Amino acid sequence: MVRDEFAFRGRENSPPAANVPLSFTPPPMSKIPDGPEGASIRHGMAIFENTGTEAKPFVGNQLACRSCHLDAGRKADSAPMWAAWVSYPQYRAKNKKMNTMEDRLNGCFSYSMNAQGSPSGGPPPKGDPIYADLEAYFHWLASNAPTGAKLKGAGFLKLKLPQAGYDRDRGRAVYAQHCASCHGDDGQGRTDINGRQVFPPLWGPRSYNWGAGMAQLNNAAGFIKANMPLGAGNTLTDQQAWDAAAWIDSQERPKDPRQKGTVAENVVAFHSGEKTFYGKTVDGHLLGSGTEAPVQASRR
Repeated sequence: MVRDEFAFRGRENSPPAANVPLSFTPPPMSKIPDGPEGASIRHGMAIFENTGTEAKPFVGNQLACRSCHLDAGRKADSAPMWAAWVSYPQYRAKNKKMNTMEDRLNGCFSYSMNAQGSPSGGPPPKGDPIYADLEAYFHWLASNAPTGAKLKGAGFLKLKLPQAGYDRDRGRAVYAQHCASCHGDDGQGRTDINGRQVFPPLWGPRSYNWGAGMAQLNNAAGFIKANMPLGAGNTLTDQQAWDAAAWIDSQERPKDPRQKGTVAENVVAFHSGEKTFYGKTVDGHLLGSGTEAPVQASRR
């Protein structure tokens, strides 16, 4: 009933010009309420920030939700969760059905968190309390946001492909200059002296798999342009962002969990029309074959 009333208020307050993005600011953390509702919201935020600890059975890499959704899911142009919450349910071409927020989170665990490599071998089952607490957090972040309206900063930045296209060799130089200091020359991220992941791995067995949205160059380029280097977003040129994305996303990573046959068959089934290196042969290696062997993350 609370959600229905919230949605009704949102529709009532939606602007008549639906194509004009609206500005929105999520509430400060100090406004999280007390009681059971607040406890659920805080636990949802803890899962979001420390996914590998709070949802350990379902995480098969060294990423957390916050790795791609910065500032605890609050930052614009980093697929903020306040914008995602008011966009669901929605139809997704990725799985060709109407998706609830729980469906979307299930997919995040499957692909971005590489749940196939987790202790459980898959994402949290439908109805797991993990989903309820994450949804409580997102619902609170979206307090008073208009349902169904376009919000400024929703999703990742849509970055036009430059005239020169994208090039992984140019991207290697961009990565070395602007990215390696945090993510390591080998792309395996950085850990602190206690072994805790400080900066996430960008490829290899500890990163997102080939089914993740970030494995698509347009998503990675938009994220890089708006947010990287960390704290200095929008300092790289569009060309540098696309080229860095090409270098990062032309490295091997865990298999797409949807793959049942060959990589070529999976390209046709799930990756047609995407800007991706999946299914391409790079340096004599067929990308999409997967990498599962654990590697030691770099340390600072």
